[in-house]
Amino acid sequence: MLLFFCGGFPASDAGGGAATQEHGADILKFHLCNQQLYILAGPDTTDEIKSTAAITNWLSKGLHYLLPPHVQPNINKLGLAGHSRGGKVAFALALEKEATSLKFSALIGLDPVDGMDKGKQTPPPVLTYVPHSFDLDMAVMVIGTGLGEVKKNPLFPPCALKGVNHQDFFNECQEPACHFVAKDYGHLDLLDDDTEGLRGKTTYCLCKNGKSREPMRRFVGGIVVAFMNAYLLGDNKDLLAIKDGQKTVPVELKTNVCIG
Repeated sequence: MLLFFCGGFPASDAGGGAATQEHGADILKFHLCNQQLYILAGPDTTDEIKSTAAITNWLSKGLHYLLPPHVQPNINKLGLAGHSRGGKVAFALALEKEATSLKFSALIGLDPVDGMDKGKQTPPPVLTYVPHSFDLDMAVMVIGTGLGEVKKNPLFPPCALKGVNHQDFFNECQEPACHFVAKDYGHLDLLDDDTEGLRGKTTYCLCKNGKSREPMRRFVGGIVVAFMNAYLLGDNKDLLAIKDGQKTVPVELKTNVCIG
């Protein structure tokens, strides 16, 4: 999944998907994927990074043709979000592993994963394992899942393994950056409850899941909107309220931190 944000409204883009079909989230429409099925998508993410760069370059030329006449996107305030393998792609593009004509103002990693294990990163590798090494010049938020690093069963590894998961991405971020981890939810709990077809059914078999996906979807939708409001529109009251525990969220947070 990859998602672009322009001037306060979301403009979604399908990219970085490894396994699943499109499934909605409560507040935003996401294109979600399961990194555990890297083998189906191929181990190399270079083509996905190039495709995302091409779409980024197209935004200034073609996006307005798809919007109602009264809607004018502000591409000078552009945000990018990605889930799982798509999170790796989003970070790679923000780190300029492929050149784009537009610059990003905000970046979100939704339980990002850089390969199958430490030392088994998919090319091109994003994590350097050097603290605060990401030279991004933009605000970053990383959302993680407490169950993402837990095995569903003995046959499959965790879907967001320690060493290549959200914690490692956040460790390399510079200020300003936020890190939120939903304690009792898994890597694919951002998806709809009912996922159709064989691919949809596998989302309940491969990854450790929480009791219900709906609270996680609500949290992700809300925190993404709060973060984009803060760093694209200059309204940070909701983000600060969530960080400070003054606003109730639908999940228990294991980690709740912002720096800078």
